[in-house]
Amino acid sequence: MKFESILTSIPSPEISFIELGPLRIHFYALFILTGIIVALVLTEARLRARGAESGIALDVSLWAIPFGILGGRFFHVLTHPNDYFFQGADLLAVFRIWEGGLAIYGALIFGSLGAYIGARQSGIRFTSYLDAVAPGVLLAQAIGRWGNYFNNELFGVPTDLPWGLEISSSNPAYPAGLPEGVLFHPTFLYESIWSLAGVALLLAADNRFKLRWGKMLGLYLVYYSIGRVWVEAIRIDPSEIILGLRINIWSAIFGILIGMAIIVIQSRRHTGLEATVYLPGKEPQTPVAAQSTDSGSNPEQAQDGLEQDSGNKLESEK
Repeated sequence: MKFESILTSIPSPEISFIELGPLRIHFYALFILTGIIVALVLTEARLRARGAESGIALDVSLWAIPFGILGGRFFHVLTHPNDYFFQGADLLAVFRIWEGGLAIYGALIFGSLGAYIGARQSGIRFTSYLDAVAPGVLLAQAIGRWGNYFNNELFGVPTDLPWGLEISSSNPAYPAGLPEGVLFHPTFLYESIWSLAGVALLLAADNRFKLRWGKMLGLYLVYYSIGRVWVEAIRIDPSEIILGLRINIWSAIFGILIGMAIIVIQSRRHTGLEATVYLPGKEPQTPVAAQSTDSGSNPEQAQDGLEQDSGNKLESEK
């Protein structure tokens, strides 16, 4: 790797794993794991700031993370069947997650199911957890995309921009017919930068508007999916095509619509803040001092949220 090359292009890593004795550690797995840990720390801090007990984020995540990984892999294999099911294929490749292949929308769907189970068992509101974890998920995605870089995968169309990505012509994903030395859009970098900017945007929006009742999740879905549409549009890796669009573009479009629907519906249903992150009757016996309580920022809105909680509880008891 020459320094002059870095000034005119982005070199691709020549290794994707390291070996420690009998262990082979893939960089893709390391970035995914790092993203999960960082997201967990951020989620814990956000829940603690709203009055949750220490460790609640981990309790819920012990359900959400495995479900999310399984869902991400399932959705990836489902949308890329030709990569795994063909004459003479090694079917065990379906389970080799460390080689790459996690679909974020599948991870979100299944991860939300796991989060619902974990939240109910921990006694906190499902929406409270989703709002707390949304920026962390985006941060994890920003970190995880660098795993694609080390795997030399998911790059975009050719480009002559100075930050074009170098890909060896021996790479199975290298487009047939192109000469050696062509540069490609580093879509992993675009999505990582987009996600990092999104973390700052979500945190600022939450600080300004106090997004609760799932509205933070809705904003996450809208923001990330908008970026995913344009990134996906320039990717050249094989993908199922439906009505002329890659399946992940359709997933992103649905993500935008679902996110907008969550924001609109929840804004109409809940005009105030959540009085507590806990479900009715599940509050800890010794109240946890929040760093910044919702009721302290706006007593009328907090009371409105409390009244809605009582109404919802009465409705559920009828």
